[in-house]
Amino acid sequence: MRVVIVGIGTQGAKRRLIAGTDAVATVDPSVSGADYRNLEDVPLDFYDIALLCVPDKPKVELMGYLISHGKHVLVEKPLTAGNDDELHKLAALAKSTGTVCYTAYNHRFEPHLIRLRDTVMSGMLGTIYRARFFYGNGTARDVRNSPWRDKDAGVLPDLGSHLLDSLLFVFGFWPEDLHVWSACRFENRAFDHVICGGTAPVHMELEMSLVSWRNHFSAEVYGVEGSAHIESLCKWGPSTFTFRKRVLPSGRPPEESVTLVQADPTWELEYAHFKGLCASGRGGNMENDMRINGKLNELTAEALDTRRAGSW
Repeated sequence: MRVVIVGIGTQGAKRRLIAGTDAVATVDPSVSGADYRNLEDVPLDFYDIALLCVPDKPKVELMGYLISHGKHVLVEKPLTAGNDDELHKLAALAKSTGTVCYTAYNHRFEPHLIRLRDTVMSGMLGTIYRARFFYGNGTARDVRNSPWRDKDAGVLPDLGSHLLDSLLFVFGFWPEDLHVWSACRFENRAFDHVICGGTAPVHMELEMSLVSWRNHFSAEVYGVEGSAHIESLCKWGPSTFTFRKRVLPSGRPPEESVTLVQADPTWELEYAHFKGLCASGRGGNMENDMRINGKLNELTAEALDTRRAGSW
């Protein structure tokens, strides 16, 4: 399939590398090496797929253009809109044109996140009590220097969207009472550190940060029968998954660990998955987007309401 890369910044460069010989053109209004300045200038008979690696604001409009012309779309997360009506319209349009609309959440292809989901689904942990996910990096200065990223809720839609998607991937839900517990502006104009959480039906905590000077991801899930833990992603490895079997009434639990030292496999795996969806003409994850968009809009409103979120 013939692919156009729209936006050739950091993410677009990665997508272009993964697409390889599938890529037939690039589009960017400000990068001198791009083949086209505007997507509308690319002949419609020249490509089948577009990979959208653009800022959040123009995503919906560009997707509407592509889908209405029968082009499959992979768009970088998060896919957000002021309300779900815009996303419902995109989903209906994609269905009517037989095109695939897919938002990239590449961590679903992270080996240990898959292992965590399978462990939870197997029942090995028993009834789940508590889960905590942390996603942090040290990009506060990069974001502050960006002409479009350091605004609104900052890290919340950026890394928080990954964490919300991870909850849906591993558990299929997030707490009904998921709210912002803390939202801070340590270095940036927008929030660079946010903690969200809820307790029903499972106590879950999500922490996201741009002021973690060593890039890191961790997840821990506790159940009546044991616990499961992830330390780091493959891209920041070594990445370790540990399962601990509870000892009753107490004591040091036996544990099994798997450590991976390898390059990040998620981009290639996700791209292959997306191409498979396009080949079949079925699939996409708009339902997922609408759930995440609705919750992000709620959390963003809370975070920006300093009286409720306790921001400073």
